[in-house]
Amino acid sequence: MVHVLQNVVFPLDRDPDLLPLYADPDSWSVVKIEDETTPLRVSDNARLSNVLGRNRARVVAGRRVSFGAYFNAFPAAYWQHWTPIRDVRLTVRTTGDATILVFRSNGAGIRQRLETRDVTGSSATSFDISLTQFSDGGWIWFDIATDSEDAIFEGAEWTTEQDPVRTGKASLGITTFNKPDYCVETLRALTESPEVLELVDRVFLVDQGTQRVDAQPDFPEVADALGEQLEVITQPNLGGSGGFARAMFETLKRPDSDFVQLLDDDVRIEPESLRRSIVFGRYTTKPTLVGGHMFDLLDRPKLHAWAEVVDEDQFLWRNLFAGELMPHDFGVTNLRQTKQLHMRMDADYNGWWMCLIPTAAIRKVGLSLPAFIKWDDAEFCLRAGRSGFPTVSMPGIALWHVSWVGKDDAIDWQAYFHARNRTVAALLHSKKPRGGSFLAHSRNTDLKHLLMMQYYPTALRLQALRDVLSGPQHMIGNIATAMPAARKTAQDFPETVVHKETDRVLRSRKGRPIYRRVRRFALHSAPTGAALRVFTLVHLAAHWFHKPQTKNVRMPEVEFAKGDANWWRIPYYDSALVSSADGGGKQIYTRDREKFRSMLLESIRLHAQLWWHWPKLTRQYRRQLKSLTSPQTWDGIFAGAPANEVGAGK
Repeated sequence: MVHVLQNVVFPLDRDPDLLPLYADPDSWSVVKIEDETTPLRVSDNARLSNVLGRNRARVVAGRRVSFGAYFNAFPAAYWQHWTPIRDVRLTVRTTGDATILVFRSNGAGIRQRLETRDVTGSSATSFDISLTQFSDGGWIWFDIATDSEDAIFEGAEWTTEQDPVRTGKASLGITTFNKPDYCVETLRALTESPEVLELVDRVFLVDQGTQRVDAQPDFPEVADALGEQLEVITQPNLGGSGGFARAMFETLKRPDSDFVQLLDDDVRIEPESLRRSIVFGRYTTKPTLVGGHMFDLLDRPKLHAWAEVVDEDQFLWRNLFAGELMPHDFGVTNLRQTKQLHMRMDADYNGWWMCLIPTAAIRKVGLSLPAFIKWDDAEFCLRAGRSGFPTVSMPGIALWHVSWVGKDDAIDWQAYFHARNRTVAALLHSKKPRGGSFLAHSRNTDLKHLLMMQYYPTALRLQALRDVLSGPQHMIGNIATAMPAARKTAQDFPETVVHKETDRVLRSRKGRPIYRRVRRFALHSAPTGAALRVFTLVHLAAHWFHKPQTKNVRMPEVEFAKGDANWWRIPYYDSALVSSADGGGKQIYTRDREKFRSMLLESIRLHAQLWWHWPKLTRQYRRQLKSLTSPQTWDGIFAGAPANEVGAGK
């Protein structure tokens, strides 16, 4: 029996920015600027009019189109490494005279031609390719070239006759809070993709908001089309972890589901990616979490997340290349030119904007940590990995998600969850004595916030440490109340008010300084080494002893663009007017000596307590992890049981 591993597709939307992700008809060269080689698009031949359907396209006379693009090249290294498949067949269907050229790359991104065929008339051309030389990385793809006449590409797929390791379907778990329009569009895309629904057992839409998805005008249409495959579940807002835990919980009841595919709400899907993730999950040698990549919904050729890892020393998440590769704009540099994207990259975890999880893993390690938001995905993947269920961040499987470019959740109410859940995850999974440099990094983060006059996130971070020190059961007790409490705390901190520019234009006494733009990954002259130590001592003393001048309290002393408001610039001033991350307004930060003193001392005290009690807390949290994440515990949370009645571990 022939099994389709990957279809060649074109975008659902008629958006010219998407074409570079699917095919590349452009001509490229390189230029040298300051001894650096930079890609340069010589010609722009991409035309939406040449896309004739989901699987068809026109190859214009005298042109050459490469399918060595993100969604249509075949990620051979991942199939060789994670599955038992060692041979694949590429079948390309065309009408007209053309030349088909098949290529492969290695882990260094070096291209090699495998085969060339001339085709005429209506033809289906097959190429049998061995998956035995892709240990370090590499893709396989094909180009189509024409001569004097147009040719029509009629479709292509990558197949195998080898049966999958497992054959169960996947249930989809979509968690939403007041994003009903996005959810309806996701459901609509599913109804228009029967090849995906063939692999789907149930679609669980977990609605935790007040703007209900099932109240939308277009919902009845998509609900009728999905029929019994769709189940809408309403529950109080338990955050992403509560919504995804509910999807896991319900999927465990489905005997036909071998997987749950988690999807965020504010996304736009590529249905073929859903199909690929389930198929890949079926073929992996052992049950494996299959993660999807994240493109920017508002800048659609730009990829923000590929393989992500947790830095063991600081216990902090990061991209595998620590920011040197992501975000990557495929409209500027195509896949074939980006050599780093040809190596196989192994991940520690994958964000739950899109992640396929085997039910075998859930049964073995439990459901999500009751974390509300932040770190629930990373913690689960680390927990699963230690029990023999790896995470693969799979190329060619992705969706579009609202990126964090216009957000700054480290200084709003989410600061509590950043600090609390990272600390809990470190207690559960850090291999370093007393968390390595985690505590020093956490304490320094508090200090940076204080020197930047960001007292609100500091207050939330301190509360997070108090809660961690109180023991694991607080996570169950405050899962529904921590977010409202954090938001209420904002009332005590004037800097949280975002001033919109209406009739009154906010200004500062000294105006807005202009800083020289530097290279993308430079630290904008941040102090390091001895200079950093001097900077810290000087500004610690200044903020400890110095009261702000009255004139700087009445009117902000200086204004900063958001990108310039860094921890090594703001501490020089008594007050600052700073643009909000989304550009919708400005916030006023004012030095407060009393808050600085009390919060600094509290941070030192709490971090000292955490250091002293770290071994005991580690044992406590690890001992109660099974209880915190068990289906029985989550069943009690869903039912609204009091915290002291939920969970077996006391």
